[in-house]
Amino acid sequence: MTRTVDKDERIRPTHFHGSAGLEDWRVLGEGACAYFRTGSFTAGARLVRAIGELPGLGEDAPDVDLRPEGVTVRLITLTDDYYGLTERHITLARQISAAARELGITADPSAVQTVQITVDALATPAVLPFWRALLGYQERAHSGEDLVDPGRRGAPFWFQEMDAPRPQRNRVHVDVWVPYDQAEARVAAAIAAGGRLISDADAPANYVLADPEGNEACVGAAGHPGPEAG
Repeated sequence: MTRTVDKDERIRPTHFHGSAGLEDWRVLGEGACAYFRTGSFTAGARLVRAIGELPGLGEDAPDVDLRPEGVTVRLITLTDDYYGLTERHITLARQISAAARELGITADPSAVQTVQITVDALATPAVLPFWRALLGYQERAHSGEDLVDPGRRGAPFWFQEMDAPRPQRNRVHVDVWVPYDQAEARVAAAIAAGGRLISDADAPANYVLADPEGNEACVGAAGHPGPEAG
């Protein structure tokens, strides 16, 4: 018996990666992303036009970044109560990849990444309003611990609750989200460049690193392909 698919059903990264026909795409901290190497602004503009002509985009239209070298496409749903992927994005990703193939444009899954700023806070409700006003951001689905750019351009801010002050370490750090199949190489490159591994307890989903002076940063990777857990 064939299961009826609800296009608005919320899905996890593992479900997205485990679906066929999505080899061009990688789920990062801010949705599913693909990078198409066009080689020229004109070729990229043709791809953007083809994406814009896809049927049924509606409110789930992708975020598109057109540059002379290529086009980055991101799929994400941003509502009052949800920030993430749905079944609809699987269909849309396949359509976008097909449009690129018709134009002879290939994807480079290793070229996508997103960056998040993490702030350690003893009392998030006390500090989050300051950053919201300063940045002109809004809360991510009323989470109480995330701020996102309503224009979906700037890096999101996440407020990490602390039990006690930690003056021996930086209170603000960068989270770099890379494709699941690039995380180990990115960590190795950072270590080779003078960094050190602080913790891989949550690997391969997350690695904590530090520069030569102890400033910390994290490398994160969302769900490996495979059957949906649970």
